[in-house]
Amino acid sequence: MGAGYGRAVTASPTRHHPGFTQIPVVSLRSWSGSDAERQEVADSLVRACHEVGFFLLVDHGIDQGLIDRYFAALKDFFALPVETKALMAKANSRHFRGWEAIGAELTNNRVDYREQIDLSSEHPARDADVQPPYLRLDGPNQWLPEEILPGFQDVVTDYFAALSTLANEVMSVLAVGLGLAPETFTARFGERPLSFMKLISYPPTPAGQAGVNGHHDAGFLTLLMQHGVGGLQVENQSGEWIDVPPRDDAFVVNLGEMLQSMTGNYLVATNHRVVSPAQRYSSAYFHGPDLRASLAPLVLDEEFVAAVEASPRHREAGFMARREQLLDGEKGLAGTSVSVFGEQMWNYYVRSYPDLVRAHYPETLTAP
Repeated sequence: MGAGYGRAVTASPTRHHPGFTQIPVVSLRSWSGSDAERQEVADSLVRACHEVGFFLLVDHGIDQGLIDRYFAALKDFFALPVETKALMAKANSRHFRGWEAIGAELTNNRVDYREQIDLSSEHPARDADVQPPYLRLDGPNQWLPEEILPGFQDVVTDYFAALSTLANEVMSVLAVGLGLAPETFTARFGERPLSFMKLISYPPTPAGQAGVNGHHDAGFLTLLMQHGVGGLQVENQSGEWIDVPPRDDAFVVNLGEMLQSMTGNYLVATNHRVVSPAQRYSSAYFHGPDLRASLAPLVLDEEFVAAVEASPRHREAGFMARREQLLDGEKGLAGTSVSVFGEQMWNYYVRSYPDLVRAHYPETLTAP
């Protein structure tokens, strides 16, 4: 097995307790310090990802002025009339980019009570019938005409780029904490990394519903800004929902199923949802590789492997079910991992937007 990167690897022991009760806080301040300080940051970050799968990242280096300008632009967009927002309706994009009204997305086959914009890294579009189908996800974003919302595209693009840089840094920290070379994940991400971002408006959640229902994220790493209002909840080992406090100085970071798969379940994707007590704005950036990127497991030190085997929570951690499994009545975590990143993302769109997939690519759906 791997000998580690510049140190003798010691995996954090798995703690057998009823469940975490708060979200850990990790600072990047010392990541620019000495080798010992860098290792301490990496160890604390990996420990949070192993034990909880969520953490609050402070001292992240993203300019507060950029965050403020972006948040103002986000609010300005959602204040527009519906007919104006509909100029960039997701239904018009065969790459599933654009605006959608409340109730357009499904999670675990249940309607999510939120309005949002979806956008992604922009690459040249491939042919509409390219195989395998997941390659059809590459393509352009939709934007409003500049005169309707001046500066919106620029500030959103700048924010997206800043979070991409931060996410790459966090992935380097994770690699070091796993005893690997810092560039391990960058090398895996390939020539056309495809990351995603959701700009979200949550009205107060009606009783018995959710802004977004319980789920795992599909990708590698998520950076989330709650913009001052809570509502995000994380499910612990005992099935209790733990509130994630909104902090203006912190990004919420959580892991997706692809990182869970690549680390042999040592790092976990944790179930989470949103139940919003008031009008809430949120921004979620999902860091991802080339659609063709292999998800072959990393070679980790035996201590990490043993820690997984010793923990039922990690050993038995599952993946979101595919749409056909949901239609057959399977539970939300009945799925299995895949071998290529694009397969995971295609499964997400088929599960969450079956009507859009049917509209653009009817031949790809095998279930009603």
